Parts: sequence; C-alpha cells; structure tokens
Amino acid sequence: MCRHLAYLGAPVTLRSVIIDPPHGLYRQAWAPRYQRPGAVNADGFGVGWYCDGYPGDSGDAGDPRDSGDPRDPEDPGPARYRQAGPIWADQSFADLARVTRTGALLATVRNATPGTSPGPAAVGPFRHERWLFSHNGVLEGWPSSTAGVAATLPTVALLELEARVDSALAWALVLHRLRAGLAPAAALADTIGALHAAGVTGRFNFLLTDGRVIAATAAGHTLYYRRADGGVTVASEPADDEPGWIVVPGGSLVLAAPAQVSVTPLLAWDVGVPDTTPIPDTTPIPDTTPVPDPTPDGRIAIR
Repeated sequence: MCRHLAYLGAPVTLRSVIIDPPHGLYRQAWAPRYQRPGAVNADGFGVGWYCDGYPGDSGDAGDPRDSGDPRDPEDPGPARYRQAGPIWADQSFADLARVTRTGALLATVRNATPGTSPGPAAVGPFRHERWLFSHNGVLEGWPSSTAGVAATLPTVALLELEARVDSALAWALVLHRLRAGLAPAAALADTIGALHAAGVTGRFNFLLTDGRVIAATAAGHTLYYRRADGGVTVASEPADDEPGWIVVPGGSLVLAAPAQVSVTPLLAWDVGVPDTTPIPDTTPIPDTTPVPDPTPDGRIAIR
C-alpha cells in the first residue's frame, strides 16, 4: 500500500506539487487522511520527472537538435530519484525539489507489502524508456498466488524485474502489454483482467504516464483528480481542501490530460471482488504530534 500522484501541465517545481500542499504527498508519508489499512508510508519514496521542454509538455515531438534544445535526443526518458527511507528523512530532497521544474511527473511514497524486498529498486516509480508506473495496493498471496500469471510473461520480462516485489511484477505485466501495442488505459485494464482471470485478488490502483497522458485505475483504494491552472493532477487523495477535487468511483479507469479527463467503468473489476475502497479518515492530527517539515533551505526541521 502506498500513496501516489501524477501531474501534467505548465512547468512547476517538484516542491510545489509534492511538499508544499498542506496534505500533499510529503505529509501523506506519515499522516495520510484517506488510507486504510496502513497509515504510515515510510518504506521509501520516489519521483520521476520529464525535463522542462520534454515533447509531452507542448505536444511537440520534434527532434531536440532542431532548436538547439540541450536534451539528449538519444535519451528522452524521464529522470528518477528514489530512496529506501522515509521522504522526511532525506535532507537533500527538499532542496532538489525546490529548484527542479517539470511539466510532467509521477511520485510515490511506499508502505511495503510484507515479504517484499527493501531498497530503492523496490520503490516506484518503475521506468522503461518514456514510461513511469506506480502501484498503490497489493497482490494478495504474493508470490505464490501470482505464479500462474507470471508464467504468461516472456522469460526476459521476469529477468528484467527491478526487485522482488509485487508491484514490480504488476509493472512487468503492464509493460508487456504496452510493448504489444496496447494504449496506456487498455494496458492497465487488461492487466487487471489477467490478474482476476488467474485468481489473484488484492488492490490494483495503477498509475501510468508517458509525460503526455496519465492513465490510472481505481480498484481497491481511493483516487481523485483535479484540473486547475492549465494542468491536471491524479492522486490517491486530495493534497488540500480547495475546491475542484473529484472522487473517482471504485472500479474505474481514468485517462487524463490537461485539456480533458475521462472516467469509464473498469469492466474487469466486476467479477465478484469486493470494493475495498477505504472510508476517508479526516481525523485531525493533534498539534502536539511532532511532524517533519522542510525549511526553505532544504533542511528537515522537527516541530
């Protein structure tokens, strides 16, 4: 179980999306409001972002060399920063986030599934070429329950797994479908269908982006989206109490871009699996609880 978000729109700093919001992903690491079970996401964090001027920012897929753009045309993929510890314990991230700007990002804080590997390789977002992927949920009974569906993958896909973790297998299943030519939303839906067909139960909130579009599923955990200021955010829970956040019904597939968001039924979800979307927990955090807070110079203060 984790919390995650993706953003597309006008270039912003990582800090403005992840750290600054009063109930943003940074705070969700220790005080998520809409998460049950697992109220602390301290087993790692990660963020992937596309450089400012990435073709997805404007829809221009031209060669960077044509305009003197400093991007490497042979390496168009997103950058990642991942750590195995809690986000508030990383004394460098707040400073990095302060000066790094992007028009497309995907970030996550991790609550590890029992029995899975530790370490940054087990932390989302997972990446292949232009794709970033995150899984908020669990494959119940992993790894034995997933042996059948794993056997449907080519051997090389299993050898490419970044870590011994259920989310990495979920990513391999999605990536296999992307490589086969499925569109992002179809790849997510077909993966959930394959898991159900193999008898795998769990929570399958997936989040996928290529820097141009966001695809997501609400299949066991909460999911929200908001369009504002020319951008769109898809997230496990609202980052603030401002208007505009729209709840995605359980059992839904989301396709989002700054100009439009579509929400359609996730037909594979209707197979008798109970909707385990948790009831939002809005109990206020006592003021006496010590909570980490990044100072403007990037250091972590405890108040």
